[in-house]
Parts: sequence; C-alpha cells; structure tokens
Amino acid sequence: MIIKEVCTPGEWQLFRELLEEYASTLDFSLEFQNFSTEITNLSCMYGRPYGVAILALENTAALGCVAYRQRAPKTCEMKRLFVRPAYRQQGVARQLISRMMTIAKNDGYNVMRLDTVPSMTAAIHLYLSLGFHDIPAYYSNPVFGARFMEITLNHQKHDG
Repeated sequence: MIIKEVCTPGEWQLFRELLEEYASTLDFSLEFQNFSTEITNLSCMYGRPYGVAILALENTAALGCVAYRQRAPKTCEMKRLFVRPAYRQQGVARQLISRMMTIAKNDGYNVMRLDTVPSMTAAIHLYLSLGFHDIPAYYSNPVFGARFMEITLNHQKHDG
C-alpha cells in the first residue's frame, strides 16, 4: 500500500468517488456541510495552499482517503476519513491519519481538529488511541451527539 497526496485530475476523481461512496454509507445527509458543492470543488476545498487530500492505494485500487483544510492560521480540520469496507481493520485508517498529521505538522499547523458522530465507534476509538481528545463544538453540527476532537500536533502518539 502507498499513501500519496492527491495532485492529478485522475487522483481528484478517485478522491471524489471515495467521498461519494462515503456519503452513501451515512444514515444522515452531509448537506448541512454543503457536500454537493464540496464535491464539485474538491481541489479548491482540499488543495494547497489551504488543504491537502491523500489517498491510500494498492496497485490501481483506491482503499481510502482523508483530507485536511485550514480553519485558522495554525489550526486545520481533518475531513472525510473513509476506508472502503473490504480494507477495514487492516490499519489503513491509522496510516492515513498518521500521515495526515505529519503532513499538517510539516505544513506549519499546531492543532488538528475533527468532528464525528456517535455511530462511528471504530473511528472514535482510533482517534482517542492516536491522542485526540474531546473539545467544545467549534461549529454547528445538527447530528445528535456529534463529538468534536482535537490534537496538538507536537504531541501526537502516532509514529508512522
């Protein structure tokens, strides 16, 4: 498996396909985050200099993805972590998050935030194991029980 930054039109298309698949698995709509607009402007939302998207690939198959975007000068928000069901429980998500945290730190960010929902129990356990902790809401998420988390990137528990 390789993890690479999304750069080419073909890679942006793979990223879009993964996000559409991700959205189709949820039991709520992402339109409160303007998802339909987001997926038509991915390189603007998650491209440099204010964001990064990465893919986990094996040969030509896309296994999963994650991205970040800037929220404030030294704070970024991790978005759209998704691993296709056939590749779950194999460490793909952990590797994606670890790489994303390293990229964000190298890009000058001190803090990474995220939001998640109660039904994503495996993701919540993973975030906690990597050193994320709960924080007050930093935007309005209408999903009941939404959790907001962050990590100080100088103190992350990952190594890889």
